[in-house]
Amino acid sequence: MKMFLLRYSTAVLLVVFIASGAASGADVMKAVGDDEVSFRPDKPLPPPVSSICWKHINSTGVVVKAIEWDEDGLVIPNPRFQNITTFDENTGQITITKLKVEHSGVYIIEINSKAQEQRFTLTVKKRVPKPEIKIEPTDNPDVVYLRCEYSETIIWKNSTDHILKGSAITIGESLTVKKNGHPGNFYTCTLDNGVSKETSDPVYERNLFKGLGIGHEMITVIVAVIILLIIIIIVVILYKCNRKFKGKYTPASSNDERVDACCSCFKVYTVEQYTPEPSNNGTEKTGDKDKKESVALNPEGKKEEGEEKPMKLTSASVKEEKP
Repeated sequence: MKMFLLRYSTAVLLVVFIASGAASGADVMKAVGDDEVSFRPDKPLPPPVSSICWKHINSTGVVVKAIEWDEDGLVIPNPRFQNITTFDENTGQITITKLKVEHSGVYIIEINSKAQEQRFTLTVKKRVPKPEIKIEPTDNPDVVYLRCEYSETIIWKNSTDHILKGSAITIGESLTVKKNGHPGNFYTCTLDNGVSKETSDPVYERNLFKGLGIGHEMITVIVAVIILLIIIIIVVILYKCNRKFKGKYTPASSNDERVDACCSCFKVYTVEQYTPEPSNNGTEKTGDKDKKESVALNPEGKKEEGEEKPMKLTSASVKEEKP
């Protein structure tokens, strides 16, 4: 019975140790230039605390002190961490700003000169560049290859945001594109290294194949522009006509004068005159009707001298009766 209890207790302790070790570590990925990264013990500092030291282990196994605190104060011995590293003596937290690739590695903490179980792994990567798609023609005029020549993870997408599968090449990937008659379709290449992403400018199908002409979007724009120009021209013509009409209109005078036109080409003014036809004995003939004469006047209301102007008879002109 005692042997069973001993074995059981040992197994429980081993499980607790493994679980606590797995939970105490942390893996962090950052891009160069990210604001900061912080590591801190997962448990409160055990009093009394006389010294705390954070150490950095790079990829080659070289160990350096990143920051060290004791009763005499704070020391940052390594130039790699100077002016970018801060420390909280109450919690034991270390904060590093202005990250560079050289800050990648494993960070461990020693409290009172005793190494703790926690391990913090930091990976700092450069930000990916904005990719550029290269076009490689083929012997088939209806097929082209798009190449994205980068070592990072590559994601191909089309204009419907659908992910496409590329083919591996020496560096990067290649995508086979076939002509489908839709000039507005496009393709993009996205680079992803886990800490940053960048997407290329779209490559349109109308630029990959000849004979596709302009797309439906461009046709719509052209039609809209033409309609707008026509509307503007009509508005300008109506505006000018309206101004001319107002400029030529003259109110009727006491002599019943009229402006018989709305454009500059009509400038005939008429005055109705009633002249009775005298009889032989000096009196007006019985049955004779009034006769209306139209004479052309200049804008001042006077008869034009010399040249005879055309006469305009009104519907009320008098007809002579035959005897």
